[in-house]
Amino acid sequence: MPDVSAEVSQYRFAPAVAARIVGGLLVVLAVLLAVLTLVVALAGLSVLVLLVAAVVGVAAVFVAGHLVTRRIPVVRMDATGYRVRMVRGAGAHEASWPEVQEAVTATPQGLPVVVIRLTDGRTSTIPVTLLDVDREQFARDLQAHLRKGQGLRPLT
Repeated sequence: MPDVSAEVSQYRFAPAVAARIVGGLLVVLAVLLAVLTLVVALAGLSVLVLLVAAVVGVAAVFVAGHLVTRRIPVVRMDATGYRVRMVRGAGAHEASWPEVQEAVTATPQGLPVVVIRLTDGRTSTIPVTLLDVDREQFARDLQAHLRKGQGLRPLT
């Protein structure tokens, strides 16, 4: 098993989830451009305004898509603790390893999740299907970080 004391594990959105996010951004851009087209037509503005807005909007979607797919981790675990980002309903978004009481897997409503219960009663719920990793590998990595973070050693 790798030494996770200096290791940082980062998990990003699964490609299908990232595609849905970028698709949603494209839909928002299309609606904004439709509204702007009406404003340009009714106000008699230059078509150049619409062109600039379209170029800026497409560039913004590309940048957001790059950030979501390649730069911003959804789950980050290091020697001190974990952090969960961009997951609605995750509960506690970050905690240190000594705060963790237990980590268990569950399938509420058929959705595989990892539930991290903290000593103060809070929980973090991570839907594993959102992540670009096999759920068993994610659980093993979480266990390794948790053991190391709480100072536990495997039995010899």
